[in-house]
Parts: sequence; C-alpha cells; structure tokens
Amino acid sequence: MNPALSLDTPRPLKEYAPTTLELLKAIRREGFLGWMTNTWRQQGDLLRIRMGAQSLVLVTHPDHVRHVNVTRRESYDKGASYDVLREQLLGNGIVTATGEDWRWQRRLMAPFFTPRGVEKFYPIFLSDTQQLIERWRSQLQGSGRPVEMLEEMMRVTASVILHSVFSTESDEALVRIKNSIETMVSHISEMGMRPVQVPRWVPTPGNLRFRRAHKLVTAYIRELIARRRALPTEQWPDDLLTKLMTIRDEETGTLMAEQLLIDNGLTMFAAGHETTARTLSFLWYALSQNPEVERRLHDELDSVLGDAPPTLNDLKKLPYTLQVVKEVLRLYPAAPMYARDAVADDELDGVRIPAGTRMLVFSYGTHRHPDFWVEPERFDPDRWLPEREAARHAHAYHPFAIGPRICLGNNFSLLETHVMTAMLARRFKLRLKPGHVPRIDMFGTLGSSNGLPMLIEAR
Repeated sequence: MNPALSLDTPRPLKEYAPTTLELLKAIRREGFLGWMTNTWRQQGDLLRIRMGAQSLVLVTHPDHVRHVNVTRRESYDKGASYDVLREQLLGNGIVTATGEDWRWQRRLMAPFFTPRGVEKFYPIFLSDTQQLIERWRSQLQGSGRPVEMLEEMMRVTASVILHSVFSTESDEALVRIKNSIETMVSHISEMGMRPVQVPRWVPTPGNLRFRRAHKLVTAYIRELIARRRALPTEQWPDDLLTKLMTIRDEETGTLMAEQLLIDNGLTMFAAGHETTARTLSFLWYALSQNPEVERRLHDELDSVLGDAPPTLNDLKKLPYTLQVVKEVLRLYPAAPMYARDAVADDELDGVRIPAGTRMLVFSYGTHRHPDFWVEPERFDPDRWLPEREAARHAHAYHPFAIGPRICLGNNFSLLETHVMTAMLARRFKLRLKPGHVPRIDMFGTLGSSNGLPMLIEAR
C-alpha cells in the first residue's frame, strides 16, 4: 500500500464542468489565461476541471505545489501531457525525457548550467546586447515608430542561444533557424489550445509549415554535428553542442547518441530563447507602467555602471535590478502553468489522485495567491528584499517550476536577463504605444494577443 495514502476515506475532489458553449464564450470574453484565473479564484485551490473529453486537476496552493513537485515527486512525471511535444518537437531531450533517461541526461548536463557554469557565456550576453544597443541607436531611437517588443527580444535572445549552443555566426542562418523554431513552437501551442484537433498527417497550411520548419532545423543541427566530427576535436568550437558531443557518463563512458544531440540542441533553442524573450518583453512593459520603479532602477544603474558595460562583479552591486527581474517573473511568468502526470495512485490534501490524472500546476495563480502575497497584483520589487523573501513560503514562487525538475536553464536565463536589463535600461526608456492596452493571454507561453508595441527613447 502506498504510505502516502491515508486509511481514512478520502474527501471528494471539487469538480467544475462547463459546457462547451460556456467554455468558448468565457475564453472569447476573458482569454484562456483570464478564464483559468477566474475559475481558480471562484472555485478554489484544488479543483478538477472537465473541458469536453479532457479532464485535469488544477494545482495552485503552495502546499500542493510542494506535494506534486517535491514531497511526492516520485508519483508525478512528464507523461501523456507531453506526448505531443515529445513526438512532434523536442523528441526525448532533457525537457521531455522521463524516469532513468531523464536522470541520466540531467546528471550529464547539470554541470554546464550551474551559476558558475553559465558565467562562461557572459561575453556572449554582453556582445549580443551591445549589438542591439547599436541597432537601436542607429535605427530606432527617436524615430517615433513603435517596435514590437516581443519580436525585438526574440531576436536578441535567439542570437544568444545560437551563439551559445551552436557558435552560429551567420545572420542569415540565425534568422532562418529562429523563424523555423518559432513556427514549430507556435504550431504546437495552437494545437494545444484547440478544442478539436486536426491530425498532423492532414496537409493543412499549418501542418505543412511545421513539417518544413522541422526538417530545416533538424538538418541544420545534423550538419553541424557531421562537420565537427570531420575535424580534430581540438578545432571544435567551445559551445554547448561540443560539450554535449564530448561529455561521457562517468560510470559507463557512454556518449550521447546523435538523435539525442539533435533533440537537446532543438530543446535548448526552443526552450531557451522564447521564455527569456517573454520575460524581458514584460519587464519593459512593467517598467513603462511603474515610473517610480523605473526611476529607482535607473538610479542604481547610473551609480554603479556609469557608461561601462557591467562586469560579473558589478551585477552583485545591482540588487534592485535583480529584484525587478524576480518581480517580473512573479507577475508575468513565461510559463503560466505546467503539467505533471500522476504515475502512481496518490493522495493530495485528503483527495485521492488516481494514476493517470493530469495535474496542471498553475504558477500564474500561485504567484497571485492572496494568502501569500500582499496586494498580489501590484508590481513591487521590494517583495524581493532578502528578509521578505526568506519569510515567504518556499513554494509560493515557481516561475521555472520547482523541485528536481526545475528548468535546467534557469541560471542561464536569470543571468542573461540581469545583464540585458542592466545594459538596456542604462541607455533607453521604453514606452508603450499611446492608447495601446495589451490583451495578455497564454499561447503556450505568456504573450499579448494584440502585441506589445513600444517606443524607444534614449536616456
């Protein structure tokens, strides 16, 4: 018998089952993310939602987040909820692998993504951000033309990832690979939001675009691998792909197979650039709406950096800048929710959870839970003063998930965001296009259905 299951009769799980028409009307009116948020607020922290043939358990309270991700983590994994992502986009790379396969990959790759390990990529963060600064200075500042901030941030973070993973130098290759992966991610996200699924073998325009993009990206990575293997290893570039190609399991001496190299190369790009781009985009939006926060940020940057780019030591002197980043990740997590599948019978807060149950961990709601956040909708970087952070429930904040399956690239993303925020906010102010009200929603990741058009002003 599972020791986590009590001998008492478990209480019934509260259930909410809107009709298809009610669901469609609510999503059209509120957006999917708005509907999920309102459902949580009205129905409570632990809830079964039935949407047609689909059923899921919404998990929001920090105690429940801890249970699924930490306390009873052996009972939950990335199962059927990730099948589409696994089969169509990321293969069996680190994000979608399960069980012993995941543990093996994590053991191999974790040393590259420690706080010290990601410092190796610091020069790339500086160089690619400086290129963006020069482009904004020469082309955009003072032009009066708004730019789509989500696209601007996608462009620079894609450059960082392609340089870090593949040592890509060609702008043409960068744009081609970036656009192809974004086509694939968008297609998978749209499929996940549709109540009726079109089989992938049907030659719809979307399916055809996806196939072309997938073929291009996998061929690109395969060719890079082949070109490196044709050279002496001392001539291989010092990037993440080389690290993956050369790392051996300490116990068995096993190298990663070629298909797994491709899967992880694609995974690092798809997961690594989009989420950071969305964090940065909403950071500029948040600053534009909170002038006192922006003033304090500018004061800190001006006093520490002057006109020089930040060093690693300088970042330690920019605590408020990091507090701003953390508060953006709280209010605008790039992944507002993530799935875990019950792989064994369990009991959560007195409720029986049968194996096979899809758990939807709702970080967007956890980060707004009024029992753990004072004025949760207010953008307040002082929440991240050390004494206030230490006093908070350890699982009330999980923008990168939490527990053993916390995002492997979280240190990479945090350092990249800290650097870009410091460099760009030191030189520019960004203002939302007058009259524009973003319609923030979830499209696989957090976004705005009508964009984030912003004006760039030199400071």
